[in-house]
Amino acid sequence: MQHKNKTLATLLAIVLGGFGVHRFYLYGLRDIWGWLHLATIPISLAIWLAVPEQQLLFVGGLFVASVLIGLLEALVIGLTPDLRWDASHNPASGRHSSSGWPVVLLLILAMAGGTTGLIAAIARTFDLLFTGGAYG
Repeated sequence: MQHKNKTLATLLAIVLGGFGVHRFYLYGLRDIWGWLHLATIPISLAIWLAVPEQQLLFVGGLFVASVLIGLLEALVIGLTPDLRWDASHNPASGRHSSSGWPVVLLLILAMAGGTTGLIAAIARTFDLLFTGGAYG
């Protein structure tokens, strides 16, 4: 069984979390949540093609949510203690995880990106709903 690296899983969740790559890395191609992450792209594209005059935030809302969920999953992955991580993902690998400062730095990045993205999405949604997009 392949050893699953917690630092790599956290990085994948931050960078490619909207596509579900971290889920496929951890659980393989049979992971339904990874496929749901990936399904947000064609669904958002189909909505955009069906209603091209609609604001991009609304038609791409599912993908935006998928990216934000990926950042939240990065926090969950990164904050999992190494012993619990090995028990869940590396029971037969024969190696022990020893994540250090790189995971901490990735967690800071995930927190900063997630909060910025969430606040921006909320602000833009309120702008579009209450002013019709008068502020941009």
